[in-house]
Amino acid sequence: MAQSVWGYDSDNGPERWHENYPQAKGDKQSPIEINSKDVRHDSSLPTWHASYDPGAAKTILNNGRTCRVVFDDTFDRSVLRGGPLTGAYRLRQLHLHWGSSDDHGSEHVIDGVKYAAELHMVHWNPKHGNFAGALKQPDGVAVVGIFLKVGKTPKPEMKRILEEIDNIKTKGKEAPFLHFDPSILFPKSRDYWTYHGSFTTPPCEECITWILLREPIEVSSDQMAKLRSLSKNGENEPVNPLVDNWRPPQPVKGRIVRASFK
Repeated sequence: MAQSVWGYDSDNGPERWHENYPQAKGDKQSPIEINSKDVRHDSSLPTWHASYDPGAAKTILNNGRTCRVVFDDTFDRSVLRGGPLTGAYRLRQLHLHWGSSDDHGSEHVIDGVKYAAELHMVHWNPKHGNFAGALKQPDGVAVVGIFLKVGKTPKPEMKRILEEIDNIKTKGKEAPFLHFDPSILFPKSRDYWTYHGSFTTPPCEECITWILLREPIEVSSDQMAKLRSLSKNGENEPVNPLVDNWRPPQPVKGRIVRASFK
């Protein structure tokens, strides 16, 4: 397995990542399965707050592994604070993980339940200088995870992202993505679980404070099909649908998951 070609297929997928990225076998890996009976309610956990500048959105791209929206993070323009965090974390990008059908695709699993997709909003702590520096610190990165479930009454939130899919059909394609307020993607409830974990993609750095939102947002089956119409191959290659880009749950290894709610 060559360094640059990790993916989600049997020859380069999650089971083999550790061959090139030993951290993938670490003690604080993500995602995990959350079991309500093992969760500790922590009444001292504050509410989290996001103040996002819609002008910070820059581009949307298909990198062959996910669909990603990139934001300007050169200053404290779009920030996340509160919750389990100390200080303000800057929004850098958001991306999605999804399945080949509506009954799976999320990375985190809640009491055995898998959702159709999981959205990750990646923030970093500017006290570490830059993003690369933050990756080396246990408090370097904060990710808000939002579950997408398929329902009859899809909310319009995902519409803007999905409208751009046709412009980034193949790997390497990028399109302008301006004036977008990602806070519309938040569910009504602010309830969350939090634990210390890692990136769910190589090199799987263990620098993430996870804030997983309890309430999913709703998408339609058609919207999910749109995501699955992306190709993991380049423009002049055969179409190879980008699906099942999720990592299965990793061992919890004694970590405590705290909940902001009872």
